[in-house]
Amino acid sequence: MNEIVQPIVNDALILHRIQFAANMSFHILFPTISIALAWVLLFFKLRGNRTGDPKWMQAYAFWVKIFALTFALGVVSGITMSFQFGTNWPGFMKTVGNIAGPLLAYEVLTAFFLEATFLGVMLFGMNRVSNRVHTLATVLVAGGTSLSAFWILALNSWMQTPAGFEMIDGVAHATDWWTIIFNPSFPYRFAHMMTACFVTVAFLVAGVSAFRWLRGDRVPAVMAALRTGVVMAAVLLPVQIVLGDMHGLNTLEHQPAKVAAMEGIWETQRGAPAVLFAWPDEATRSNLHEIAIPKLASLYLKHHLDGEVQGLNDFKGKHPPVAPVFWAFRVMVGMGLLMLAVGWYAVWQLKRKGTVQPWLARVLIGMTFSGWLATLAGWYVTEVGRQPYLVYGVLTTAQAAAELPVPMVATTLAMYLTVYVVLLLAYVFALFHLARKAGKDAPLEPNAYGSADAFKPV
Repeated sequence: MNEIVQPIVNDALILHRIQFAANMSFHILFPTISIALAWVLLFFKLRGNRTGDPKWMQAYAFWVKIFALTFALGVVSGITMSFQFGTNWPGFMKTVGNIAGPLLAYEVLTAFFLEATFLGVMLFGMNRVSNRVHTLATVLVAGGTSLSAFWILALNSWMQTPAGFEMIDGVAHATDWWTIIFNPSFPYRFAHMMTACFVTVAFLVAGVSAFRWLRGDRVPAVMAALRTGVVMAAVLLPVQIVLGDMHGLNTLEHQPAKVAAMEGIWETQRGAPAVLFAWPDEATRSNLHEIAIPKLASLYLKHHLDGEVQGLNDFKGKHPPVAPVFWAFRVMVGMGLLMLAVGWYAVWQLKRKGTVQPWLARVLIGMTFSGWLATLAGWYVTEVGRQPYLVYGVLTTAQAAAELPVPMVATTLAMYLTVYVVLLLAYVFALFHLARKAGKDAPLEPNAYGSADAFKPV
């Protein structure tokens, strides 16, 4: 009987994981934008207040619509994702609910309500409240998005590097909330993820603005937004590379099996090579068709050419699936380097000519959602790289999964995927529809956004 049941359990577990991955992949797209776009809106608002130049409030008026659309989809996908803690992963809340529950509640009580309340003022308050109040609403929404990210990343980081708790009868109990929140990986993950959000928004703003520019919509607000996007990208990508290195070293300390999978290193060795390309084969526990640079991995992981790097064979049976982590890491790094090159070149062009060339505008349009690709790849490295654990070293994924029939999980997975594909296509269509519509509208005067006082310094 066990021989019959075991394959079913294994299949159900895989479907559980795919379903949650699909939900998480869809959900993360929208907070990644809303977290940073709120601060970009605040920048537009403050520039408009200080200079009185209507282009900044025109940019604000366009991008606040994108923010509202993004926020709405983030809320919807977040609700469905939270339900899965009970439907698909009951063992998670049963085992660590004493820690996960309060952190999720703090996010709702201190951040989500703040964003949701003052978003209405941002959207509809320009003609109804003073400029000071409207600016304050923008500040509070921006702060709320970041506070929301703080709590969610605190929980995720704790799942990666759990601390400040004790296990009593198989249940986690908090002993030090400060240590739980500011666990060993939290500062690095929070900084890395927040910067990823700003880089994502930088290319979104630049790409949509380039789309408007290429269609002949060349009002000052479009160029102001385009310039803002490419400058953000050019400045933040080097910072992100440094943060990524720091985050990687922290991961090496606390999750060496994940780093070994990222690097495709099977045997513990000194002078470990940096594997540029390979096909990791878990059957033979080796890399096929490997192209590598000798000793480079030891240099950037241990900061010494002969530094020792642990291999996957030290964690046999307790390391993540190698190929997905290996390739996701390379997609993340590759996209980062491509975005760096495009960002720097675009800034150089704007400084040299004051505008962009048509071919560069097309490149920026093609890079509109490049931040999404890099973020998803990085998230897969983080989450798949934690396997076989759900809470690292404490709770395995198999222990947390619900015992549901395979057809039931497969049906809900198919439904989720269908809805998410439709919603994602609708989001992209709506975004570019708003961009086309903005190009058809006549340039707006300052008083179209409220009284003339809206352009006076606060």
